[in-house]
Amino acid sequence: MSDRMSAKRFTLLCLATGLMALGLGLPVAAAEVAGVKLDDTAAVAGKELKLNGAGLRTRFGFKVYVMGLYLPQKKATTADVLASEGPRRFTVVTMRDISGEDFGEAFMAGINKNTDKAEKTRLASQMARFGEIFVAQGQLKKGDVLVSDWVPGTGMVMTLNGRPLSEPIPDVAFYNAVLKIWLGDKPADSSLKSALLGETG
Repeated sequence: MSDRMSAKRFTLLCLATGLMALGLGLPVAAAEVAGVKLDDTAAVAGKELKLNGAGLRTRFGFKVYVMGLYLPQKKATTADVLASEGPRRFTVVTMRDISGEDFGEAFMAGINKNTDKAEKTRLASQMARFGEIFVAQGQLKKGDVLVSDWVPGTGMVMTLNGRPLSEPIPDVAFYNAVLKIWLGDKPADSSLKSALLGETG
């Protein structure tokens, strides 16, 4: 009898282990980067987006932030990401304290490097507004979560730790200009660009 019980318990244990290995049961994060867990999906404007890729931004050997990019369908090139229709999202989780001014200046520098003169002229007002948003934040703390959504018909909607940062910025060209900070020809971090585009090598 004891042998039967032992066999039964062994079978149940193997079954439970197998289910866990298959990822059944409670949902888990799809990616973990530098200890930061990112969900495998995100709901934006009533649609489910998939995590296209995630990676770590470093500068002078220091961890600055973890970033994830969410799209309706996975894309492997910058051109395809920028042409993607429907809602989009990128999430930034800070890995150290940083001033809002420094954060904003880094973003603005990335936009300037990856946007031509004519486009910068056309987007000048949005760029000025974007920079002011971060200056107004004062200090960003380690673990803060910045979320930026593109919502068709509304615009670029940004939140910090769930709190709205500004009124929506309506131009999709500007949202794409922001994405090119990381995905453009002169990305802030080439390894992060590769990670966001889903490259695993």
